Amino acid sequence: MSVAIEIENATVMRSGEQALRDISLSLREGEHACILGPNGSGKSTIVKMISGDLSPLYREPAAIRLFGQERWELFALRSRLGIVSDTLQSAQAGTESAFDTILSGFFGGVGLPLRSEASPSMVAKARETALLLGVEGLLGKRADELSSGEMRRVLVARALVHDPEMLLLDEPFSSLDIAARHALSRCLRNLANRRAIVLVTHELSEIPPEIERVILVKKGRIIADGLKRDLLTSETITRLFGIPLKVELEATTGRYRAHASH
Repeated sequence: MSVAIEIENATVMRSGEQALRDISLSLREGEHACILGPNGSGKSTIVKMISGDLSPLYREPAAIRLFGQERWELFALRSRLGIVSDTLQSAQAGTESAFDTILSGFFGGVGLPLRSEASPSMVAKARETALLLGVEGLLGKRADELSSGEMRRVLVARALVHDPEMLLLDEPFSSLDIAARHALSRCLRNLANRRAIVLVTHELSEIPPEIERVILVKKGRIIADGLKRDLLTSETITRLFGIPLKVELEATTGRYRAHASH
């Protein structure tokens, strides 16, 4: 498999401080991975750097390459990499219908462009992805009428309209209730059988069994990168989060959980 995302010695400044410090990371096409770390560790900055919303400090050769290229036109990149984040959810939570929100994925913006019209093939693909994510019954509702969980699945459908090779999901379970988390988790496990998924989270229990690789981020640095069975230990996770934690693997679910250690 060739390399999909390649980051080498990247430093990103935010508000005059180093949000990422000389990080290097490589993700191969078809590979599942989880970027794990506490809030404020730099996880979302990595997502913003990959999406082009933030740029690393200039260096030669370039600090980031996507699918072997340093520069990408937005629409060409979206056909290979789909991104879902809280920032996107806030931007899309307007009065457009859920169906128009999904269709907007073809145009790369918020809502549908005034002078563009979705083609029949776009409409068919939007309905197909809505069915895949279980939101076909929500298509006529306004985006601002949807629950957080419903909107999150709509946005995943939006990211899928181009059939991207890889999905990059930044804290997709945040602000979801138990039922919504369960529904989204089931959807993501199904998607993992179809394409690569990179999950960004601070919660061990959100990592599905299909993801074997974890990348641990703390204070803007990658402190470890390897297999779950090697890194999701009480000692390592205690060091990552800075409080005593006991990590256990649930045999029935294949998921790891961390509990406060007294």
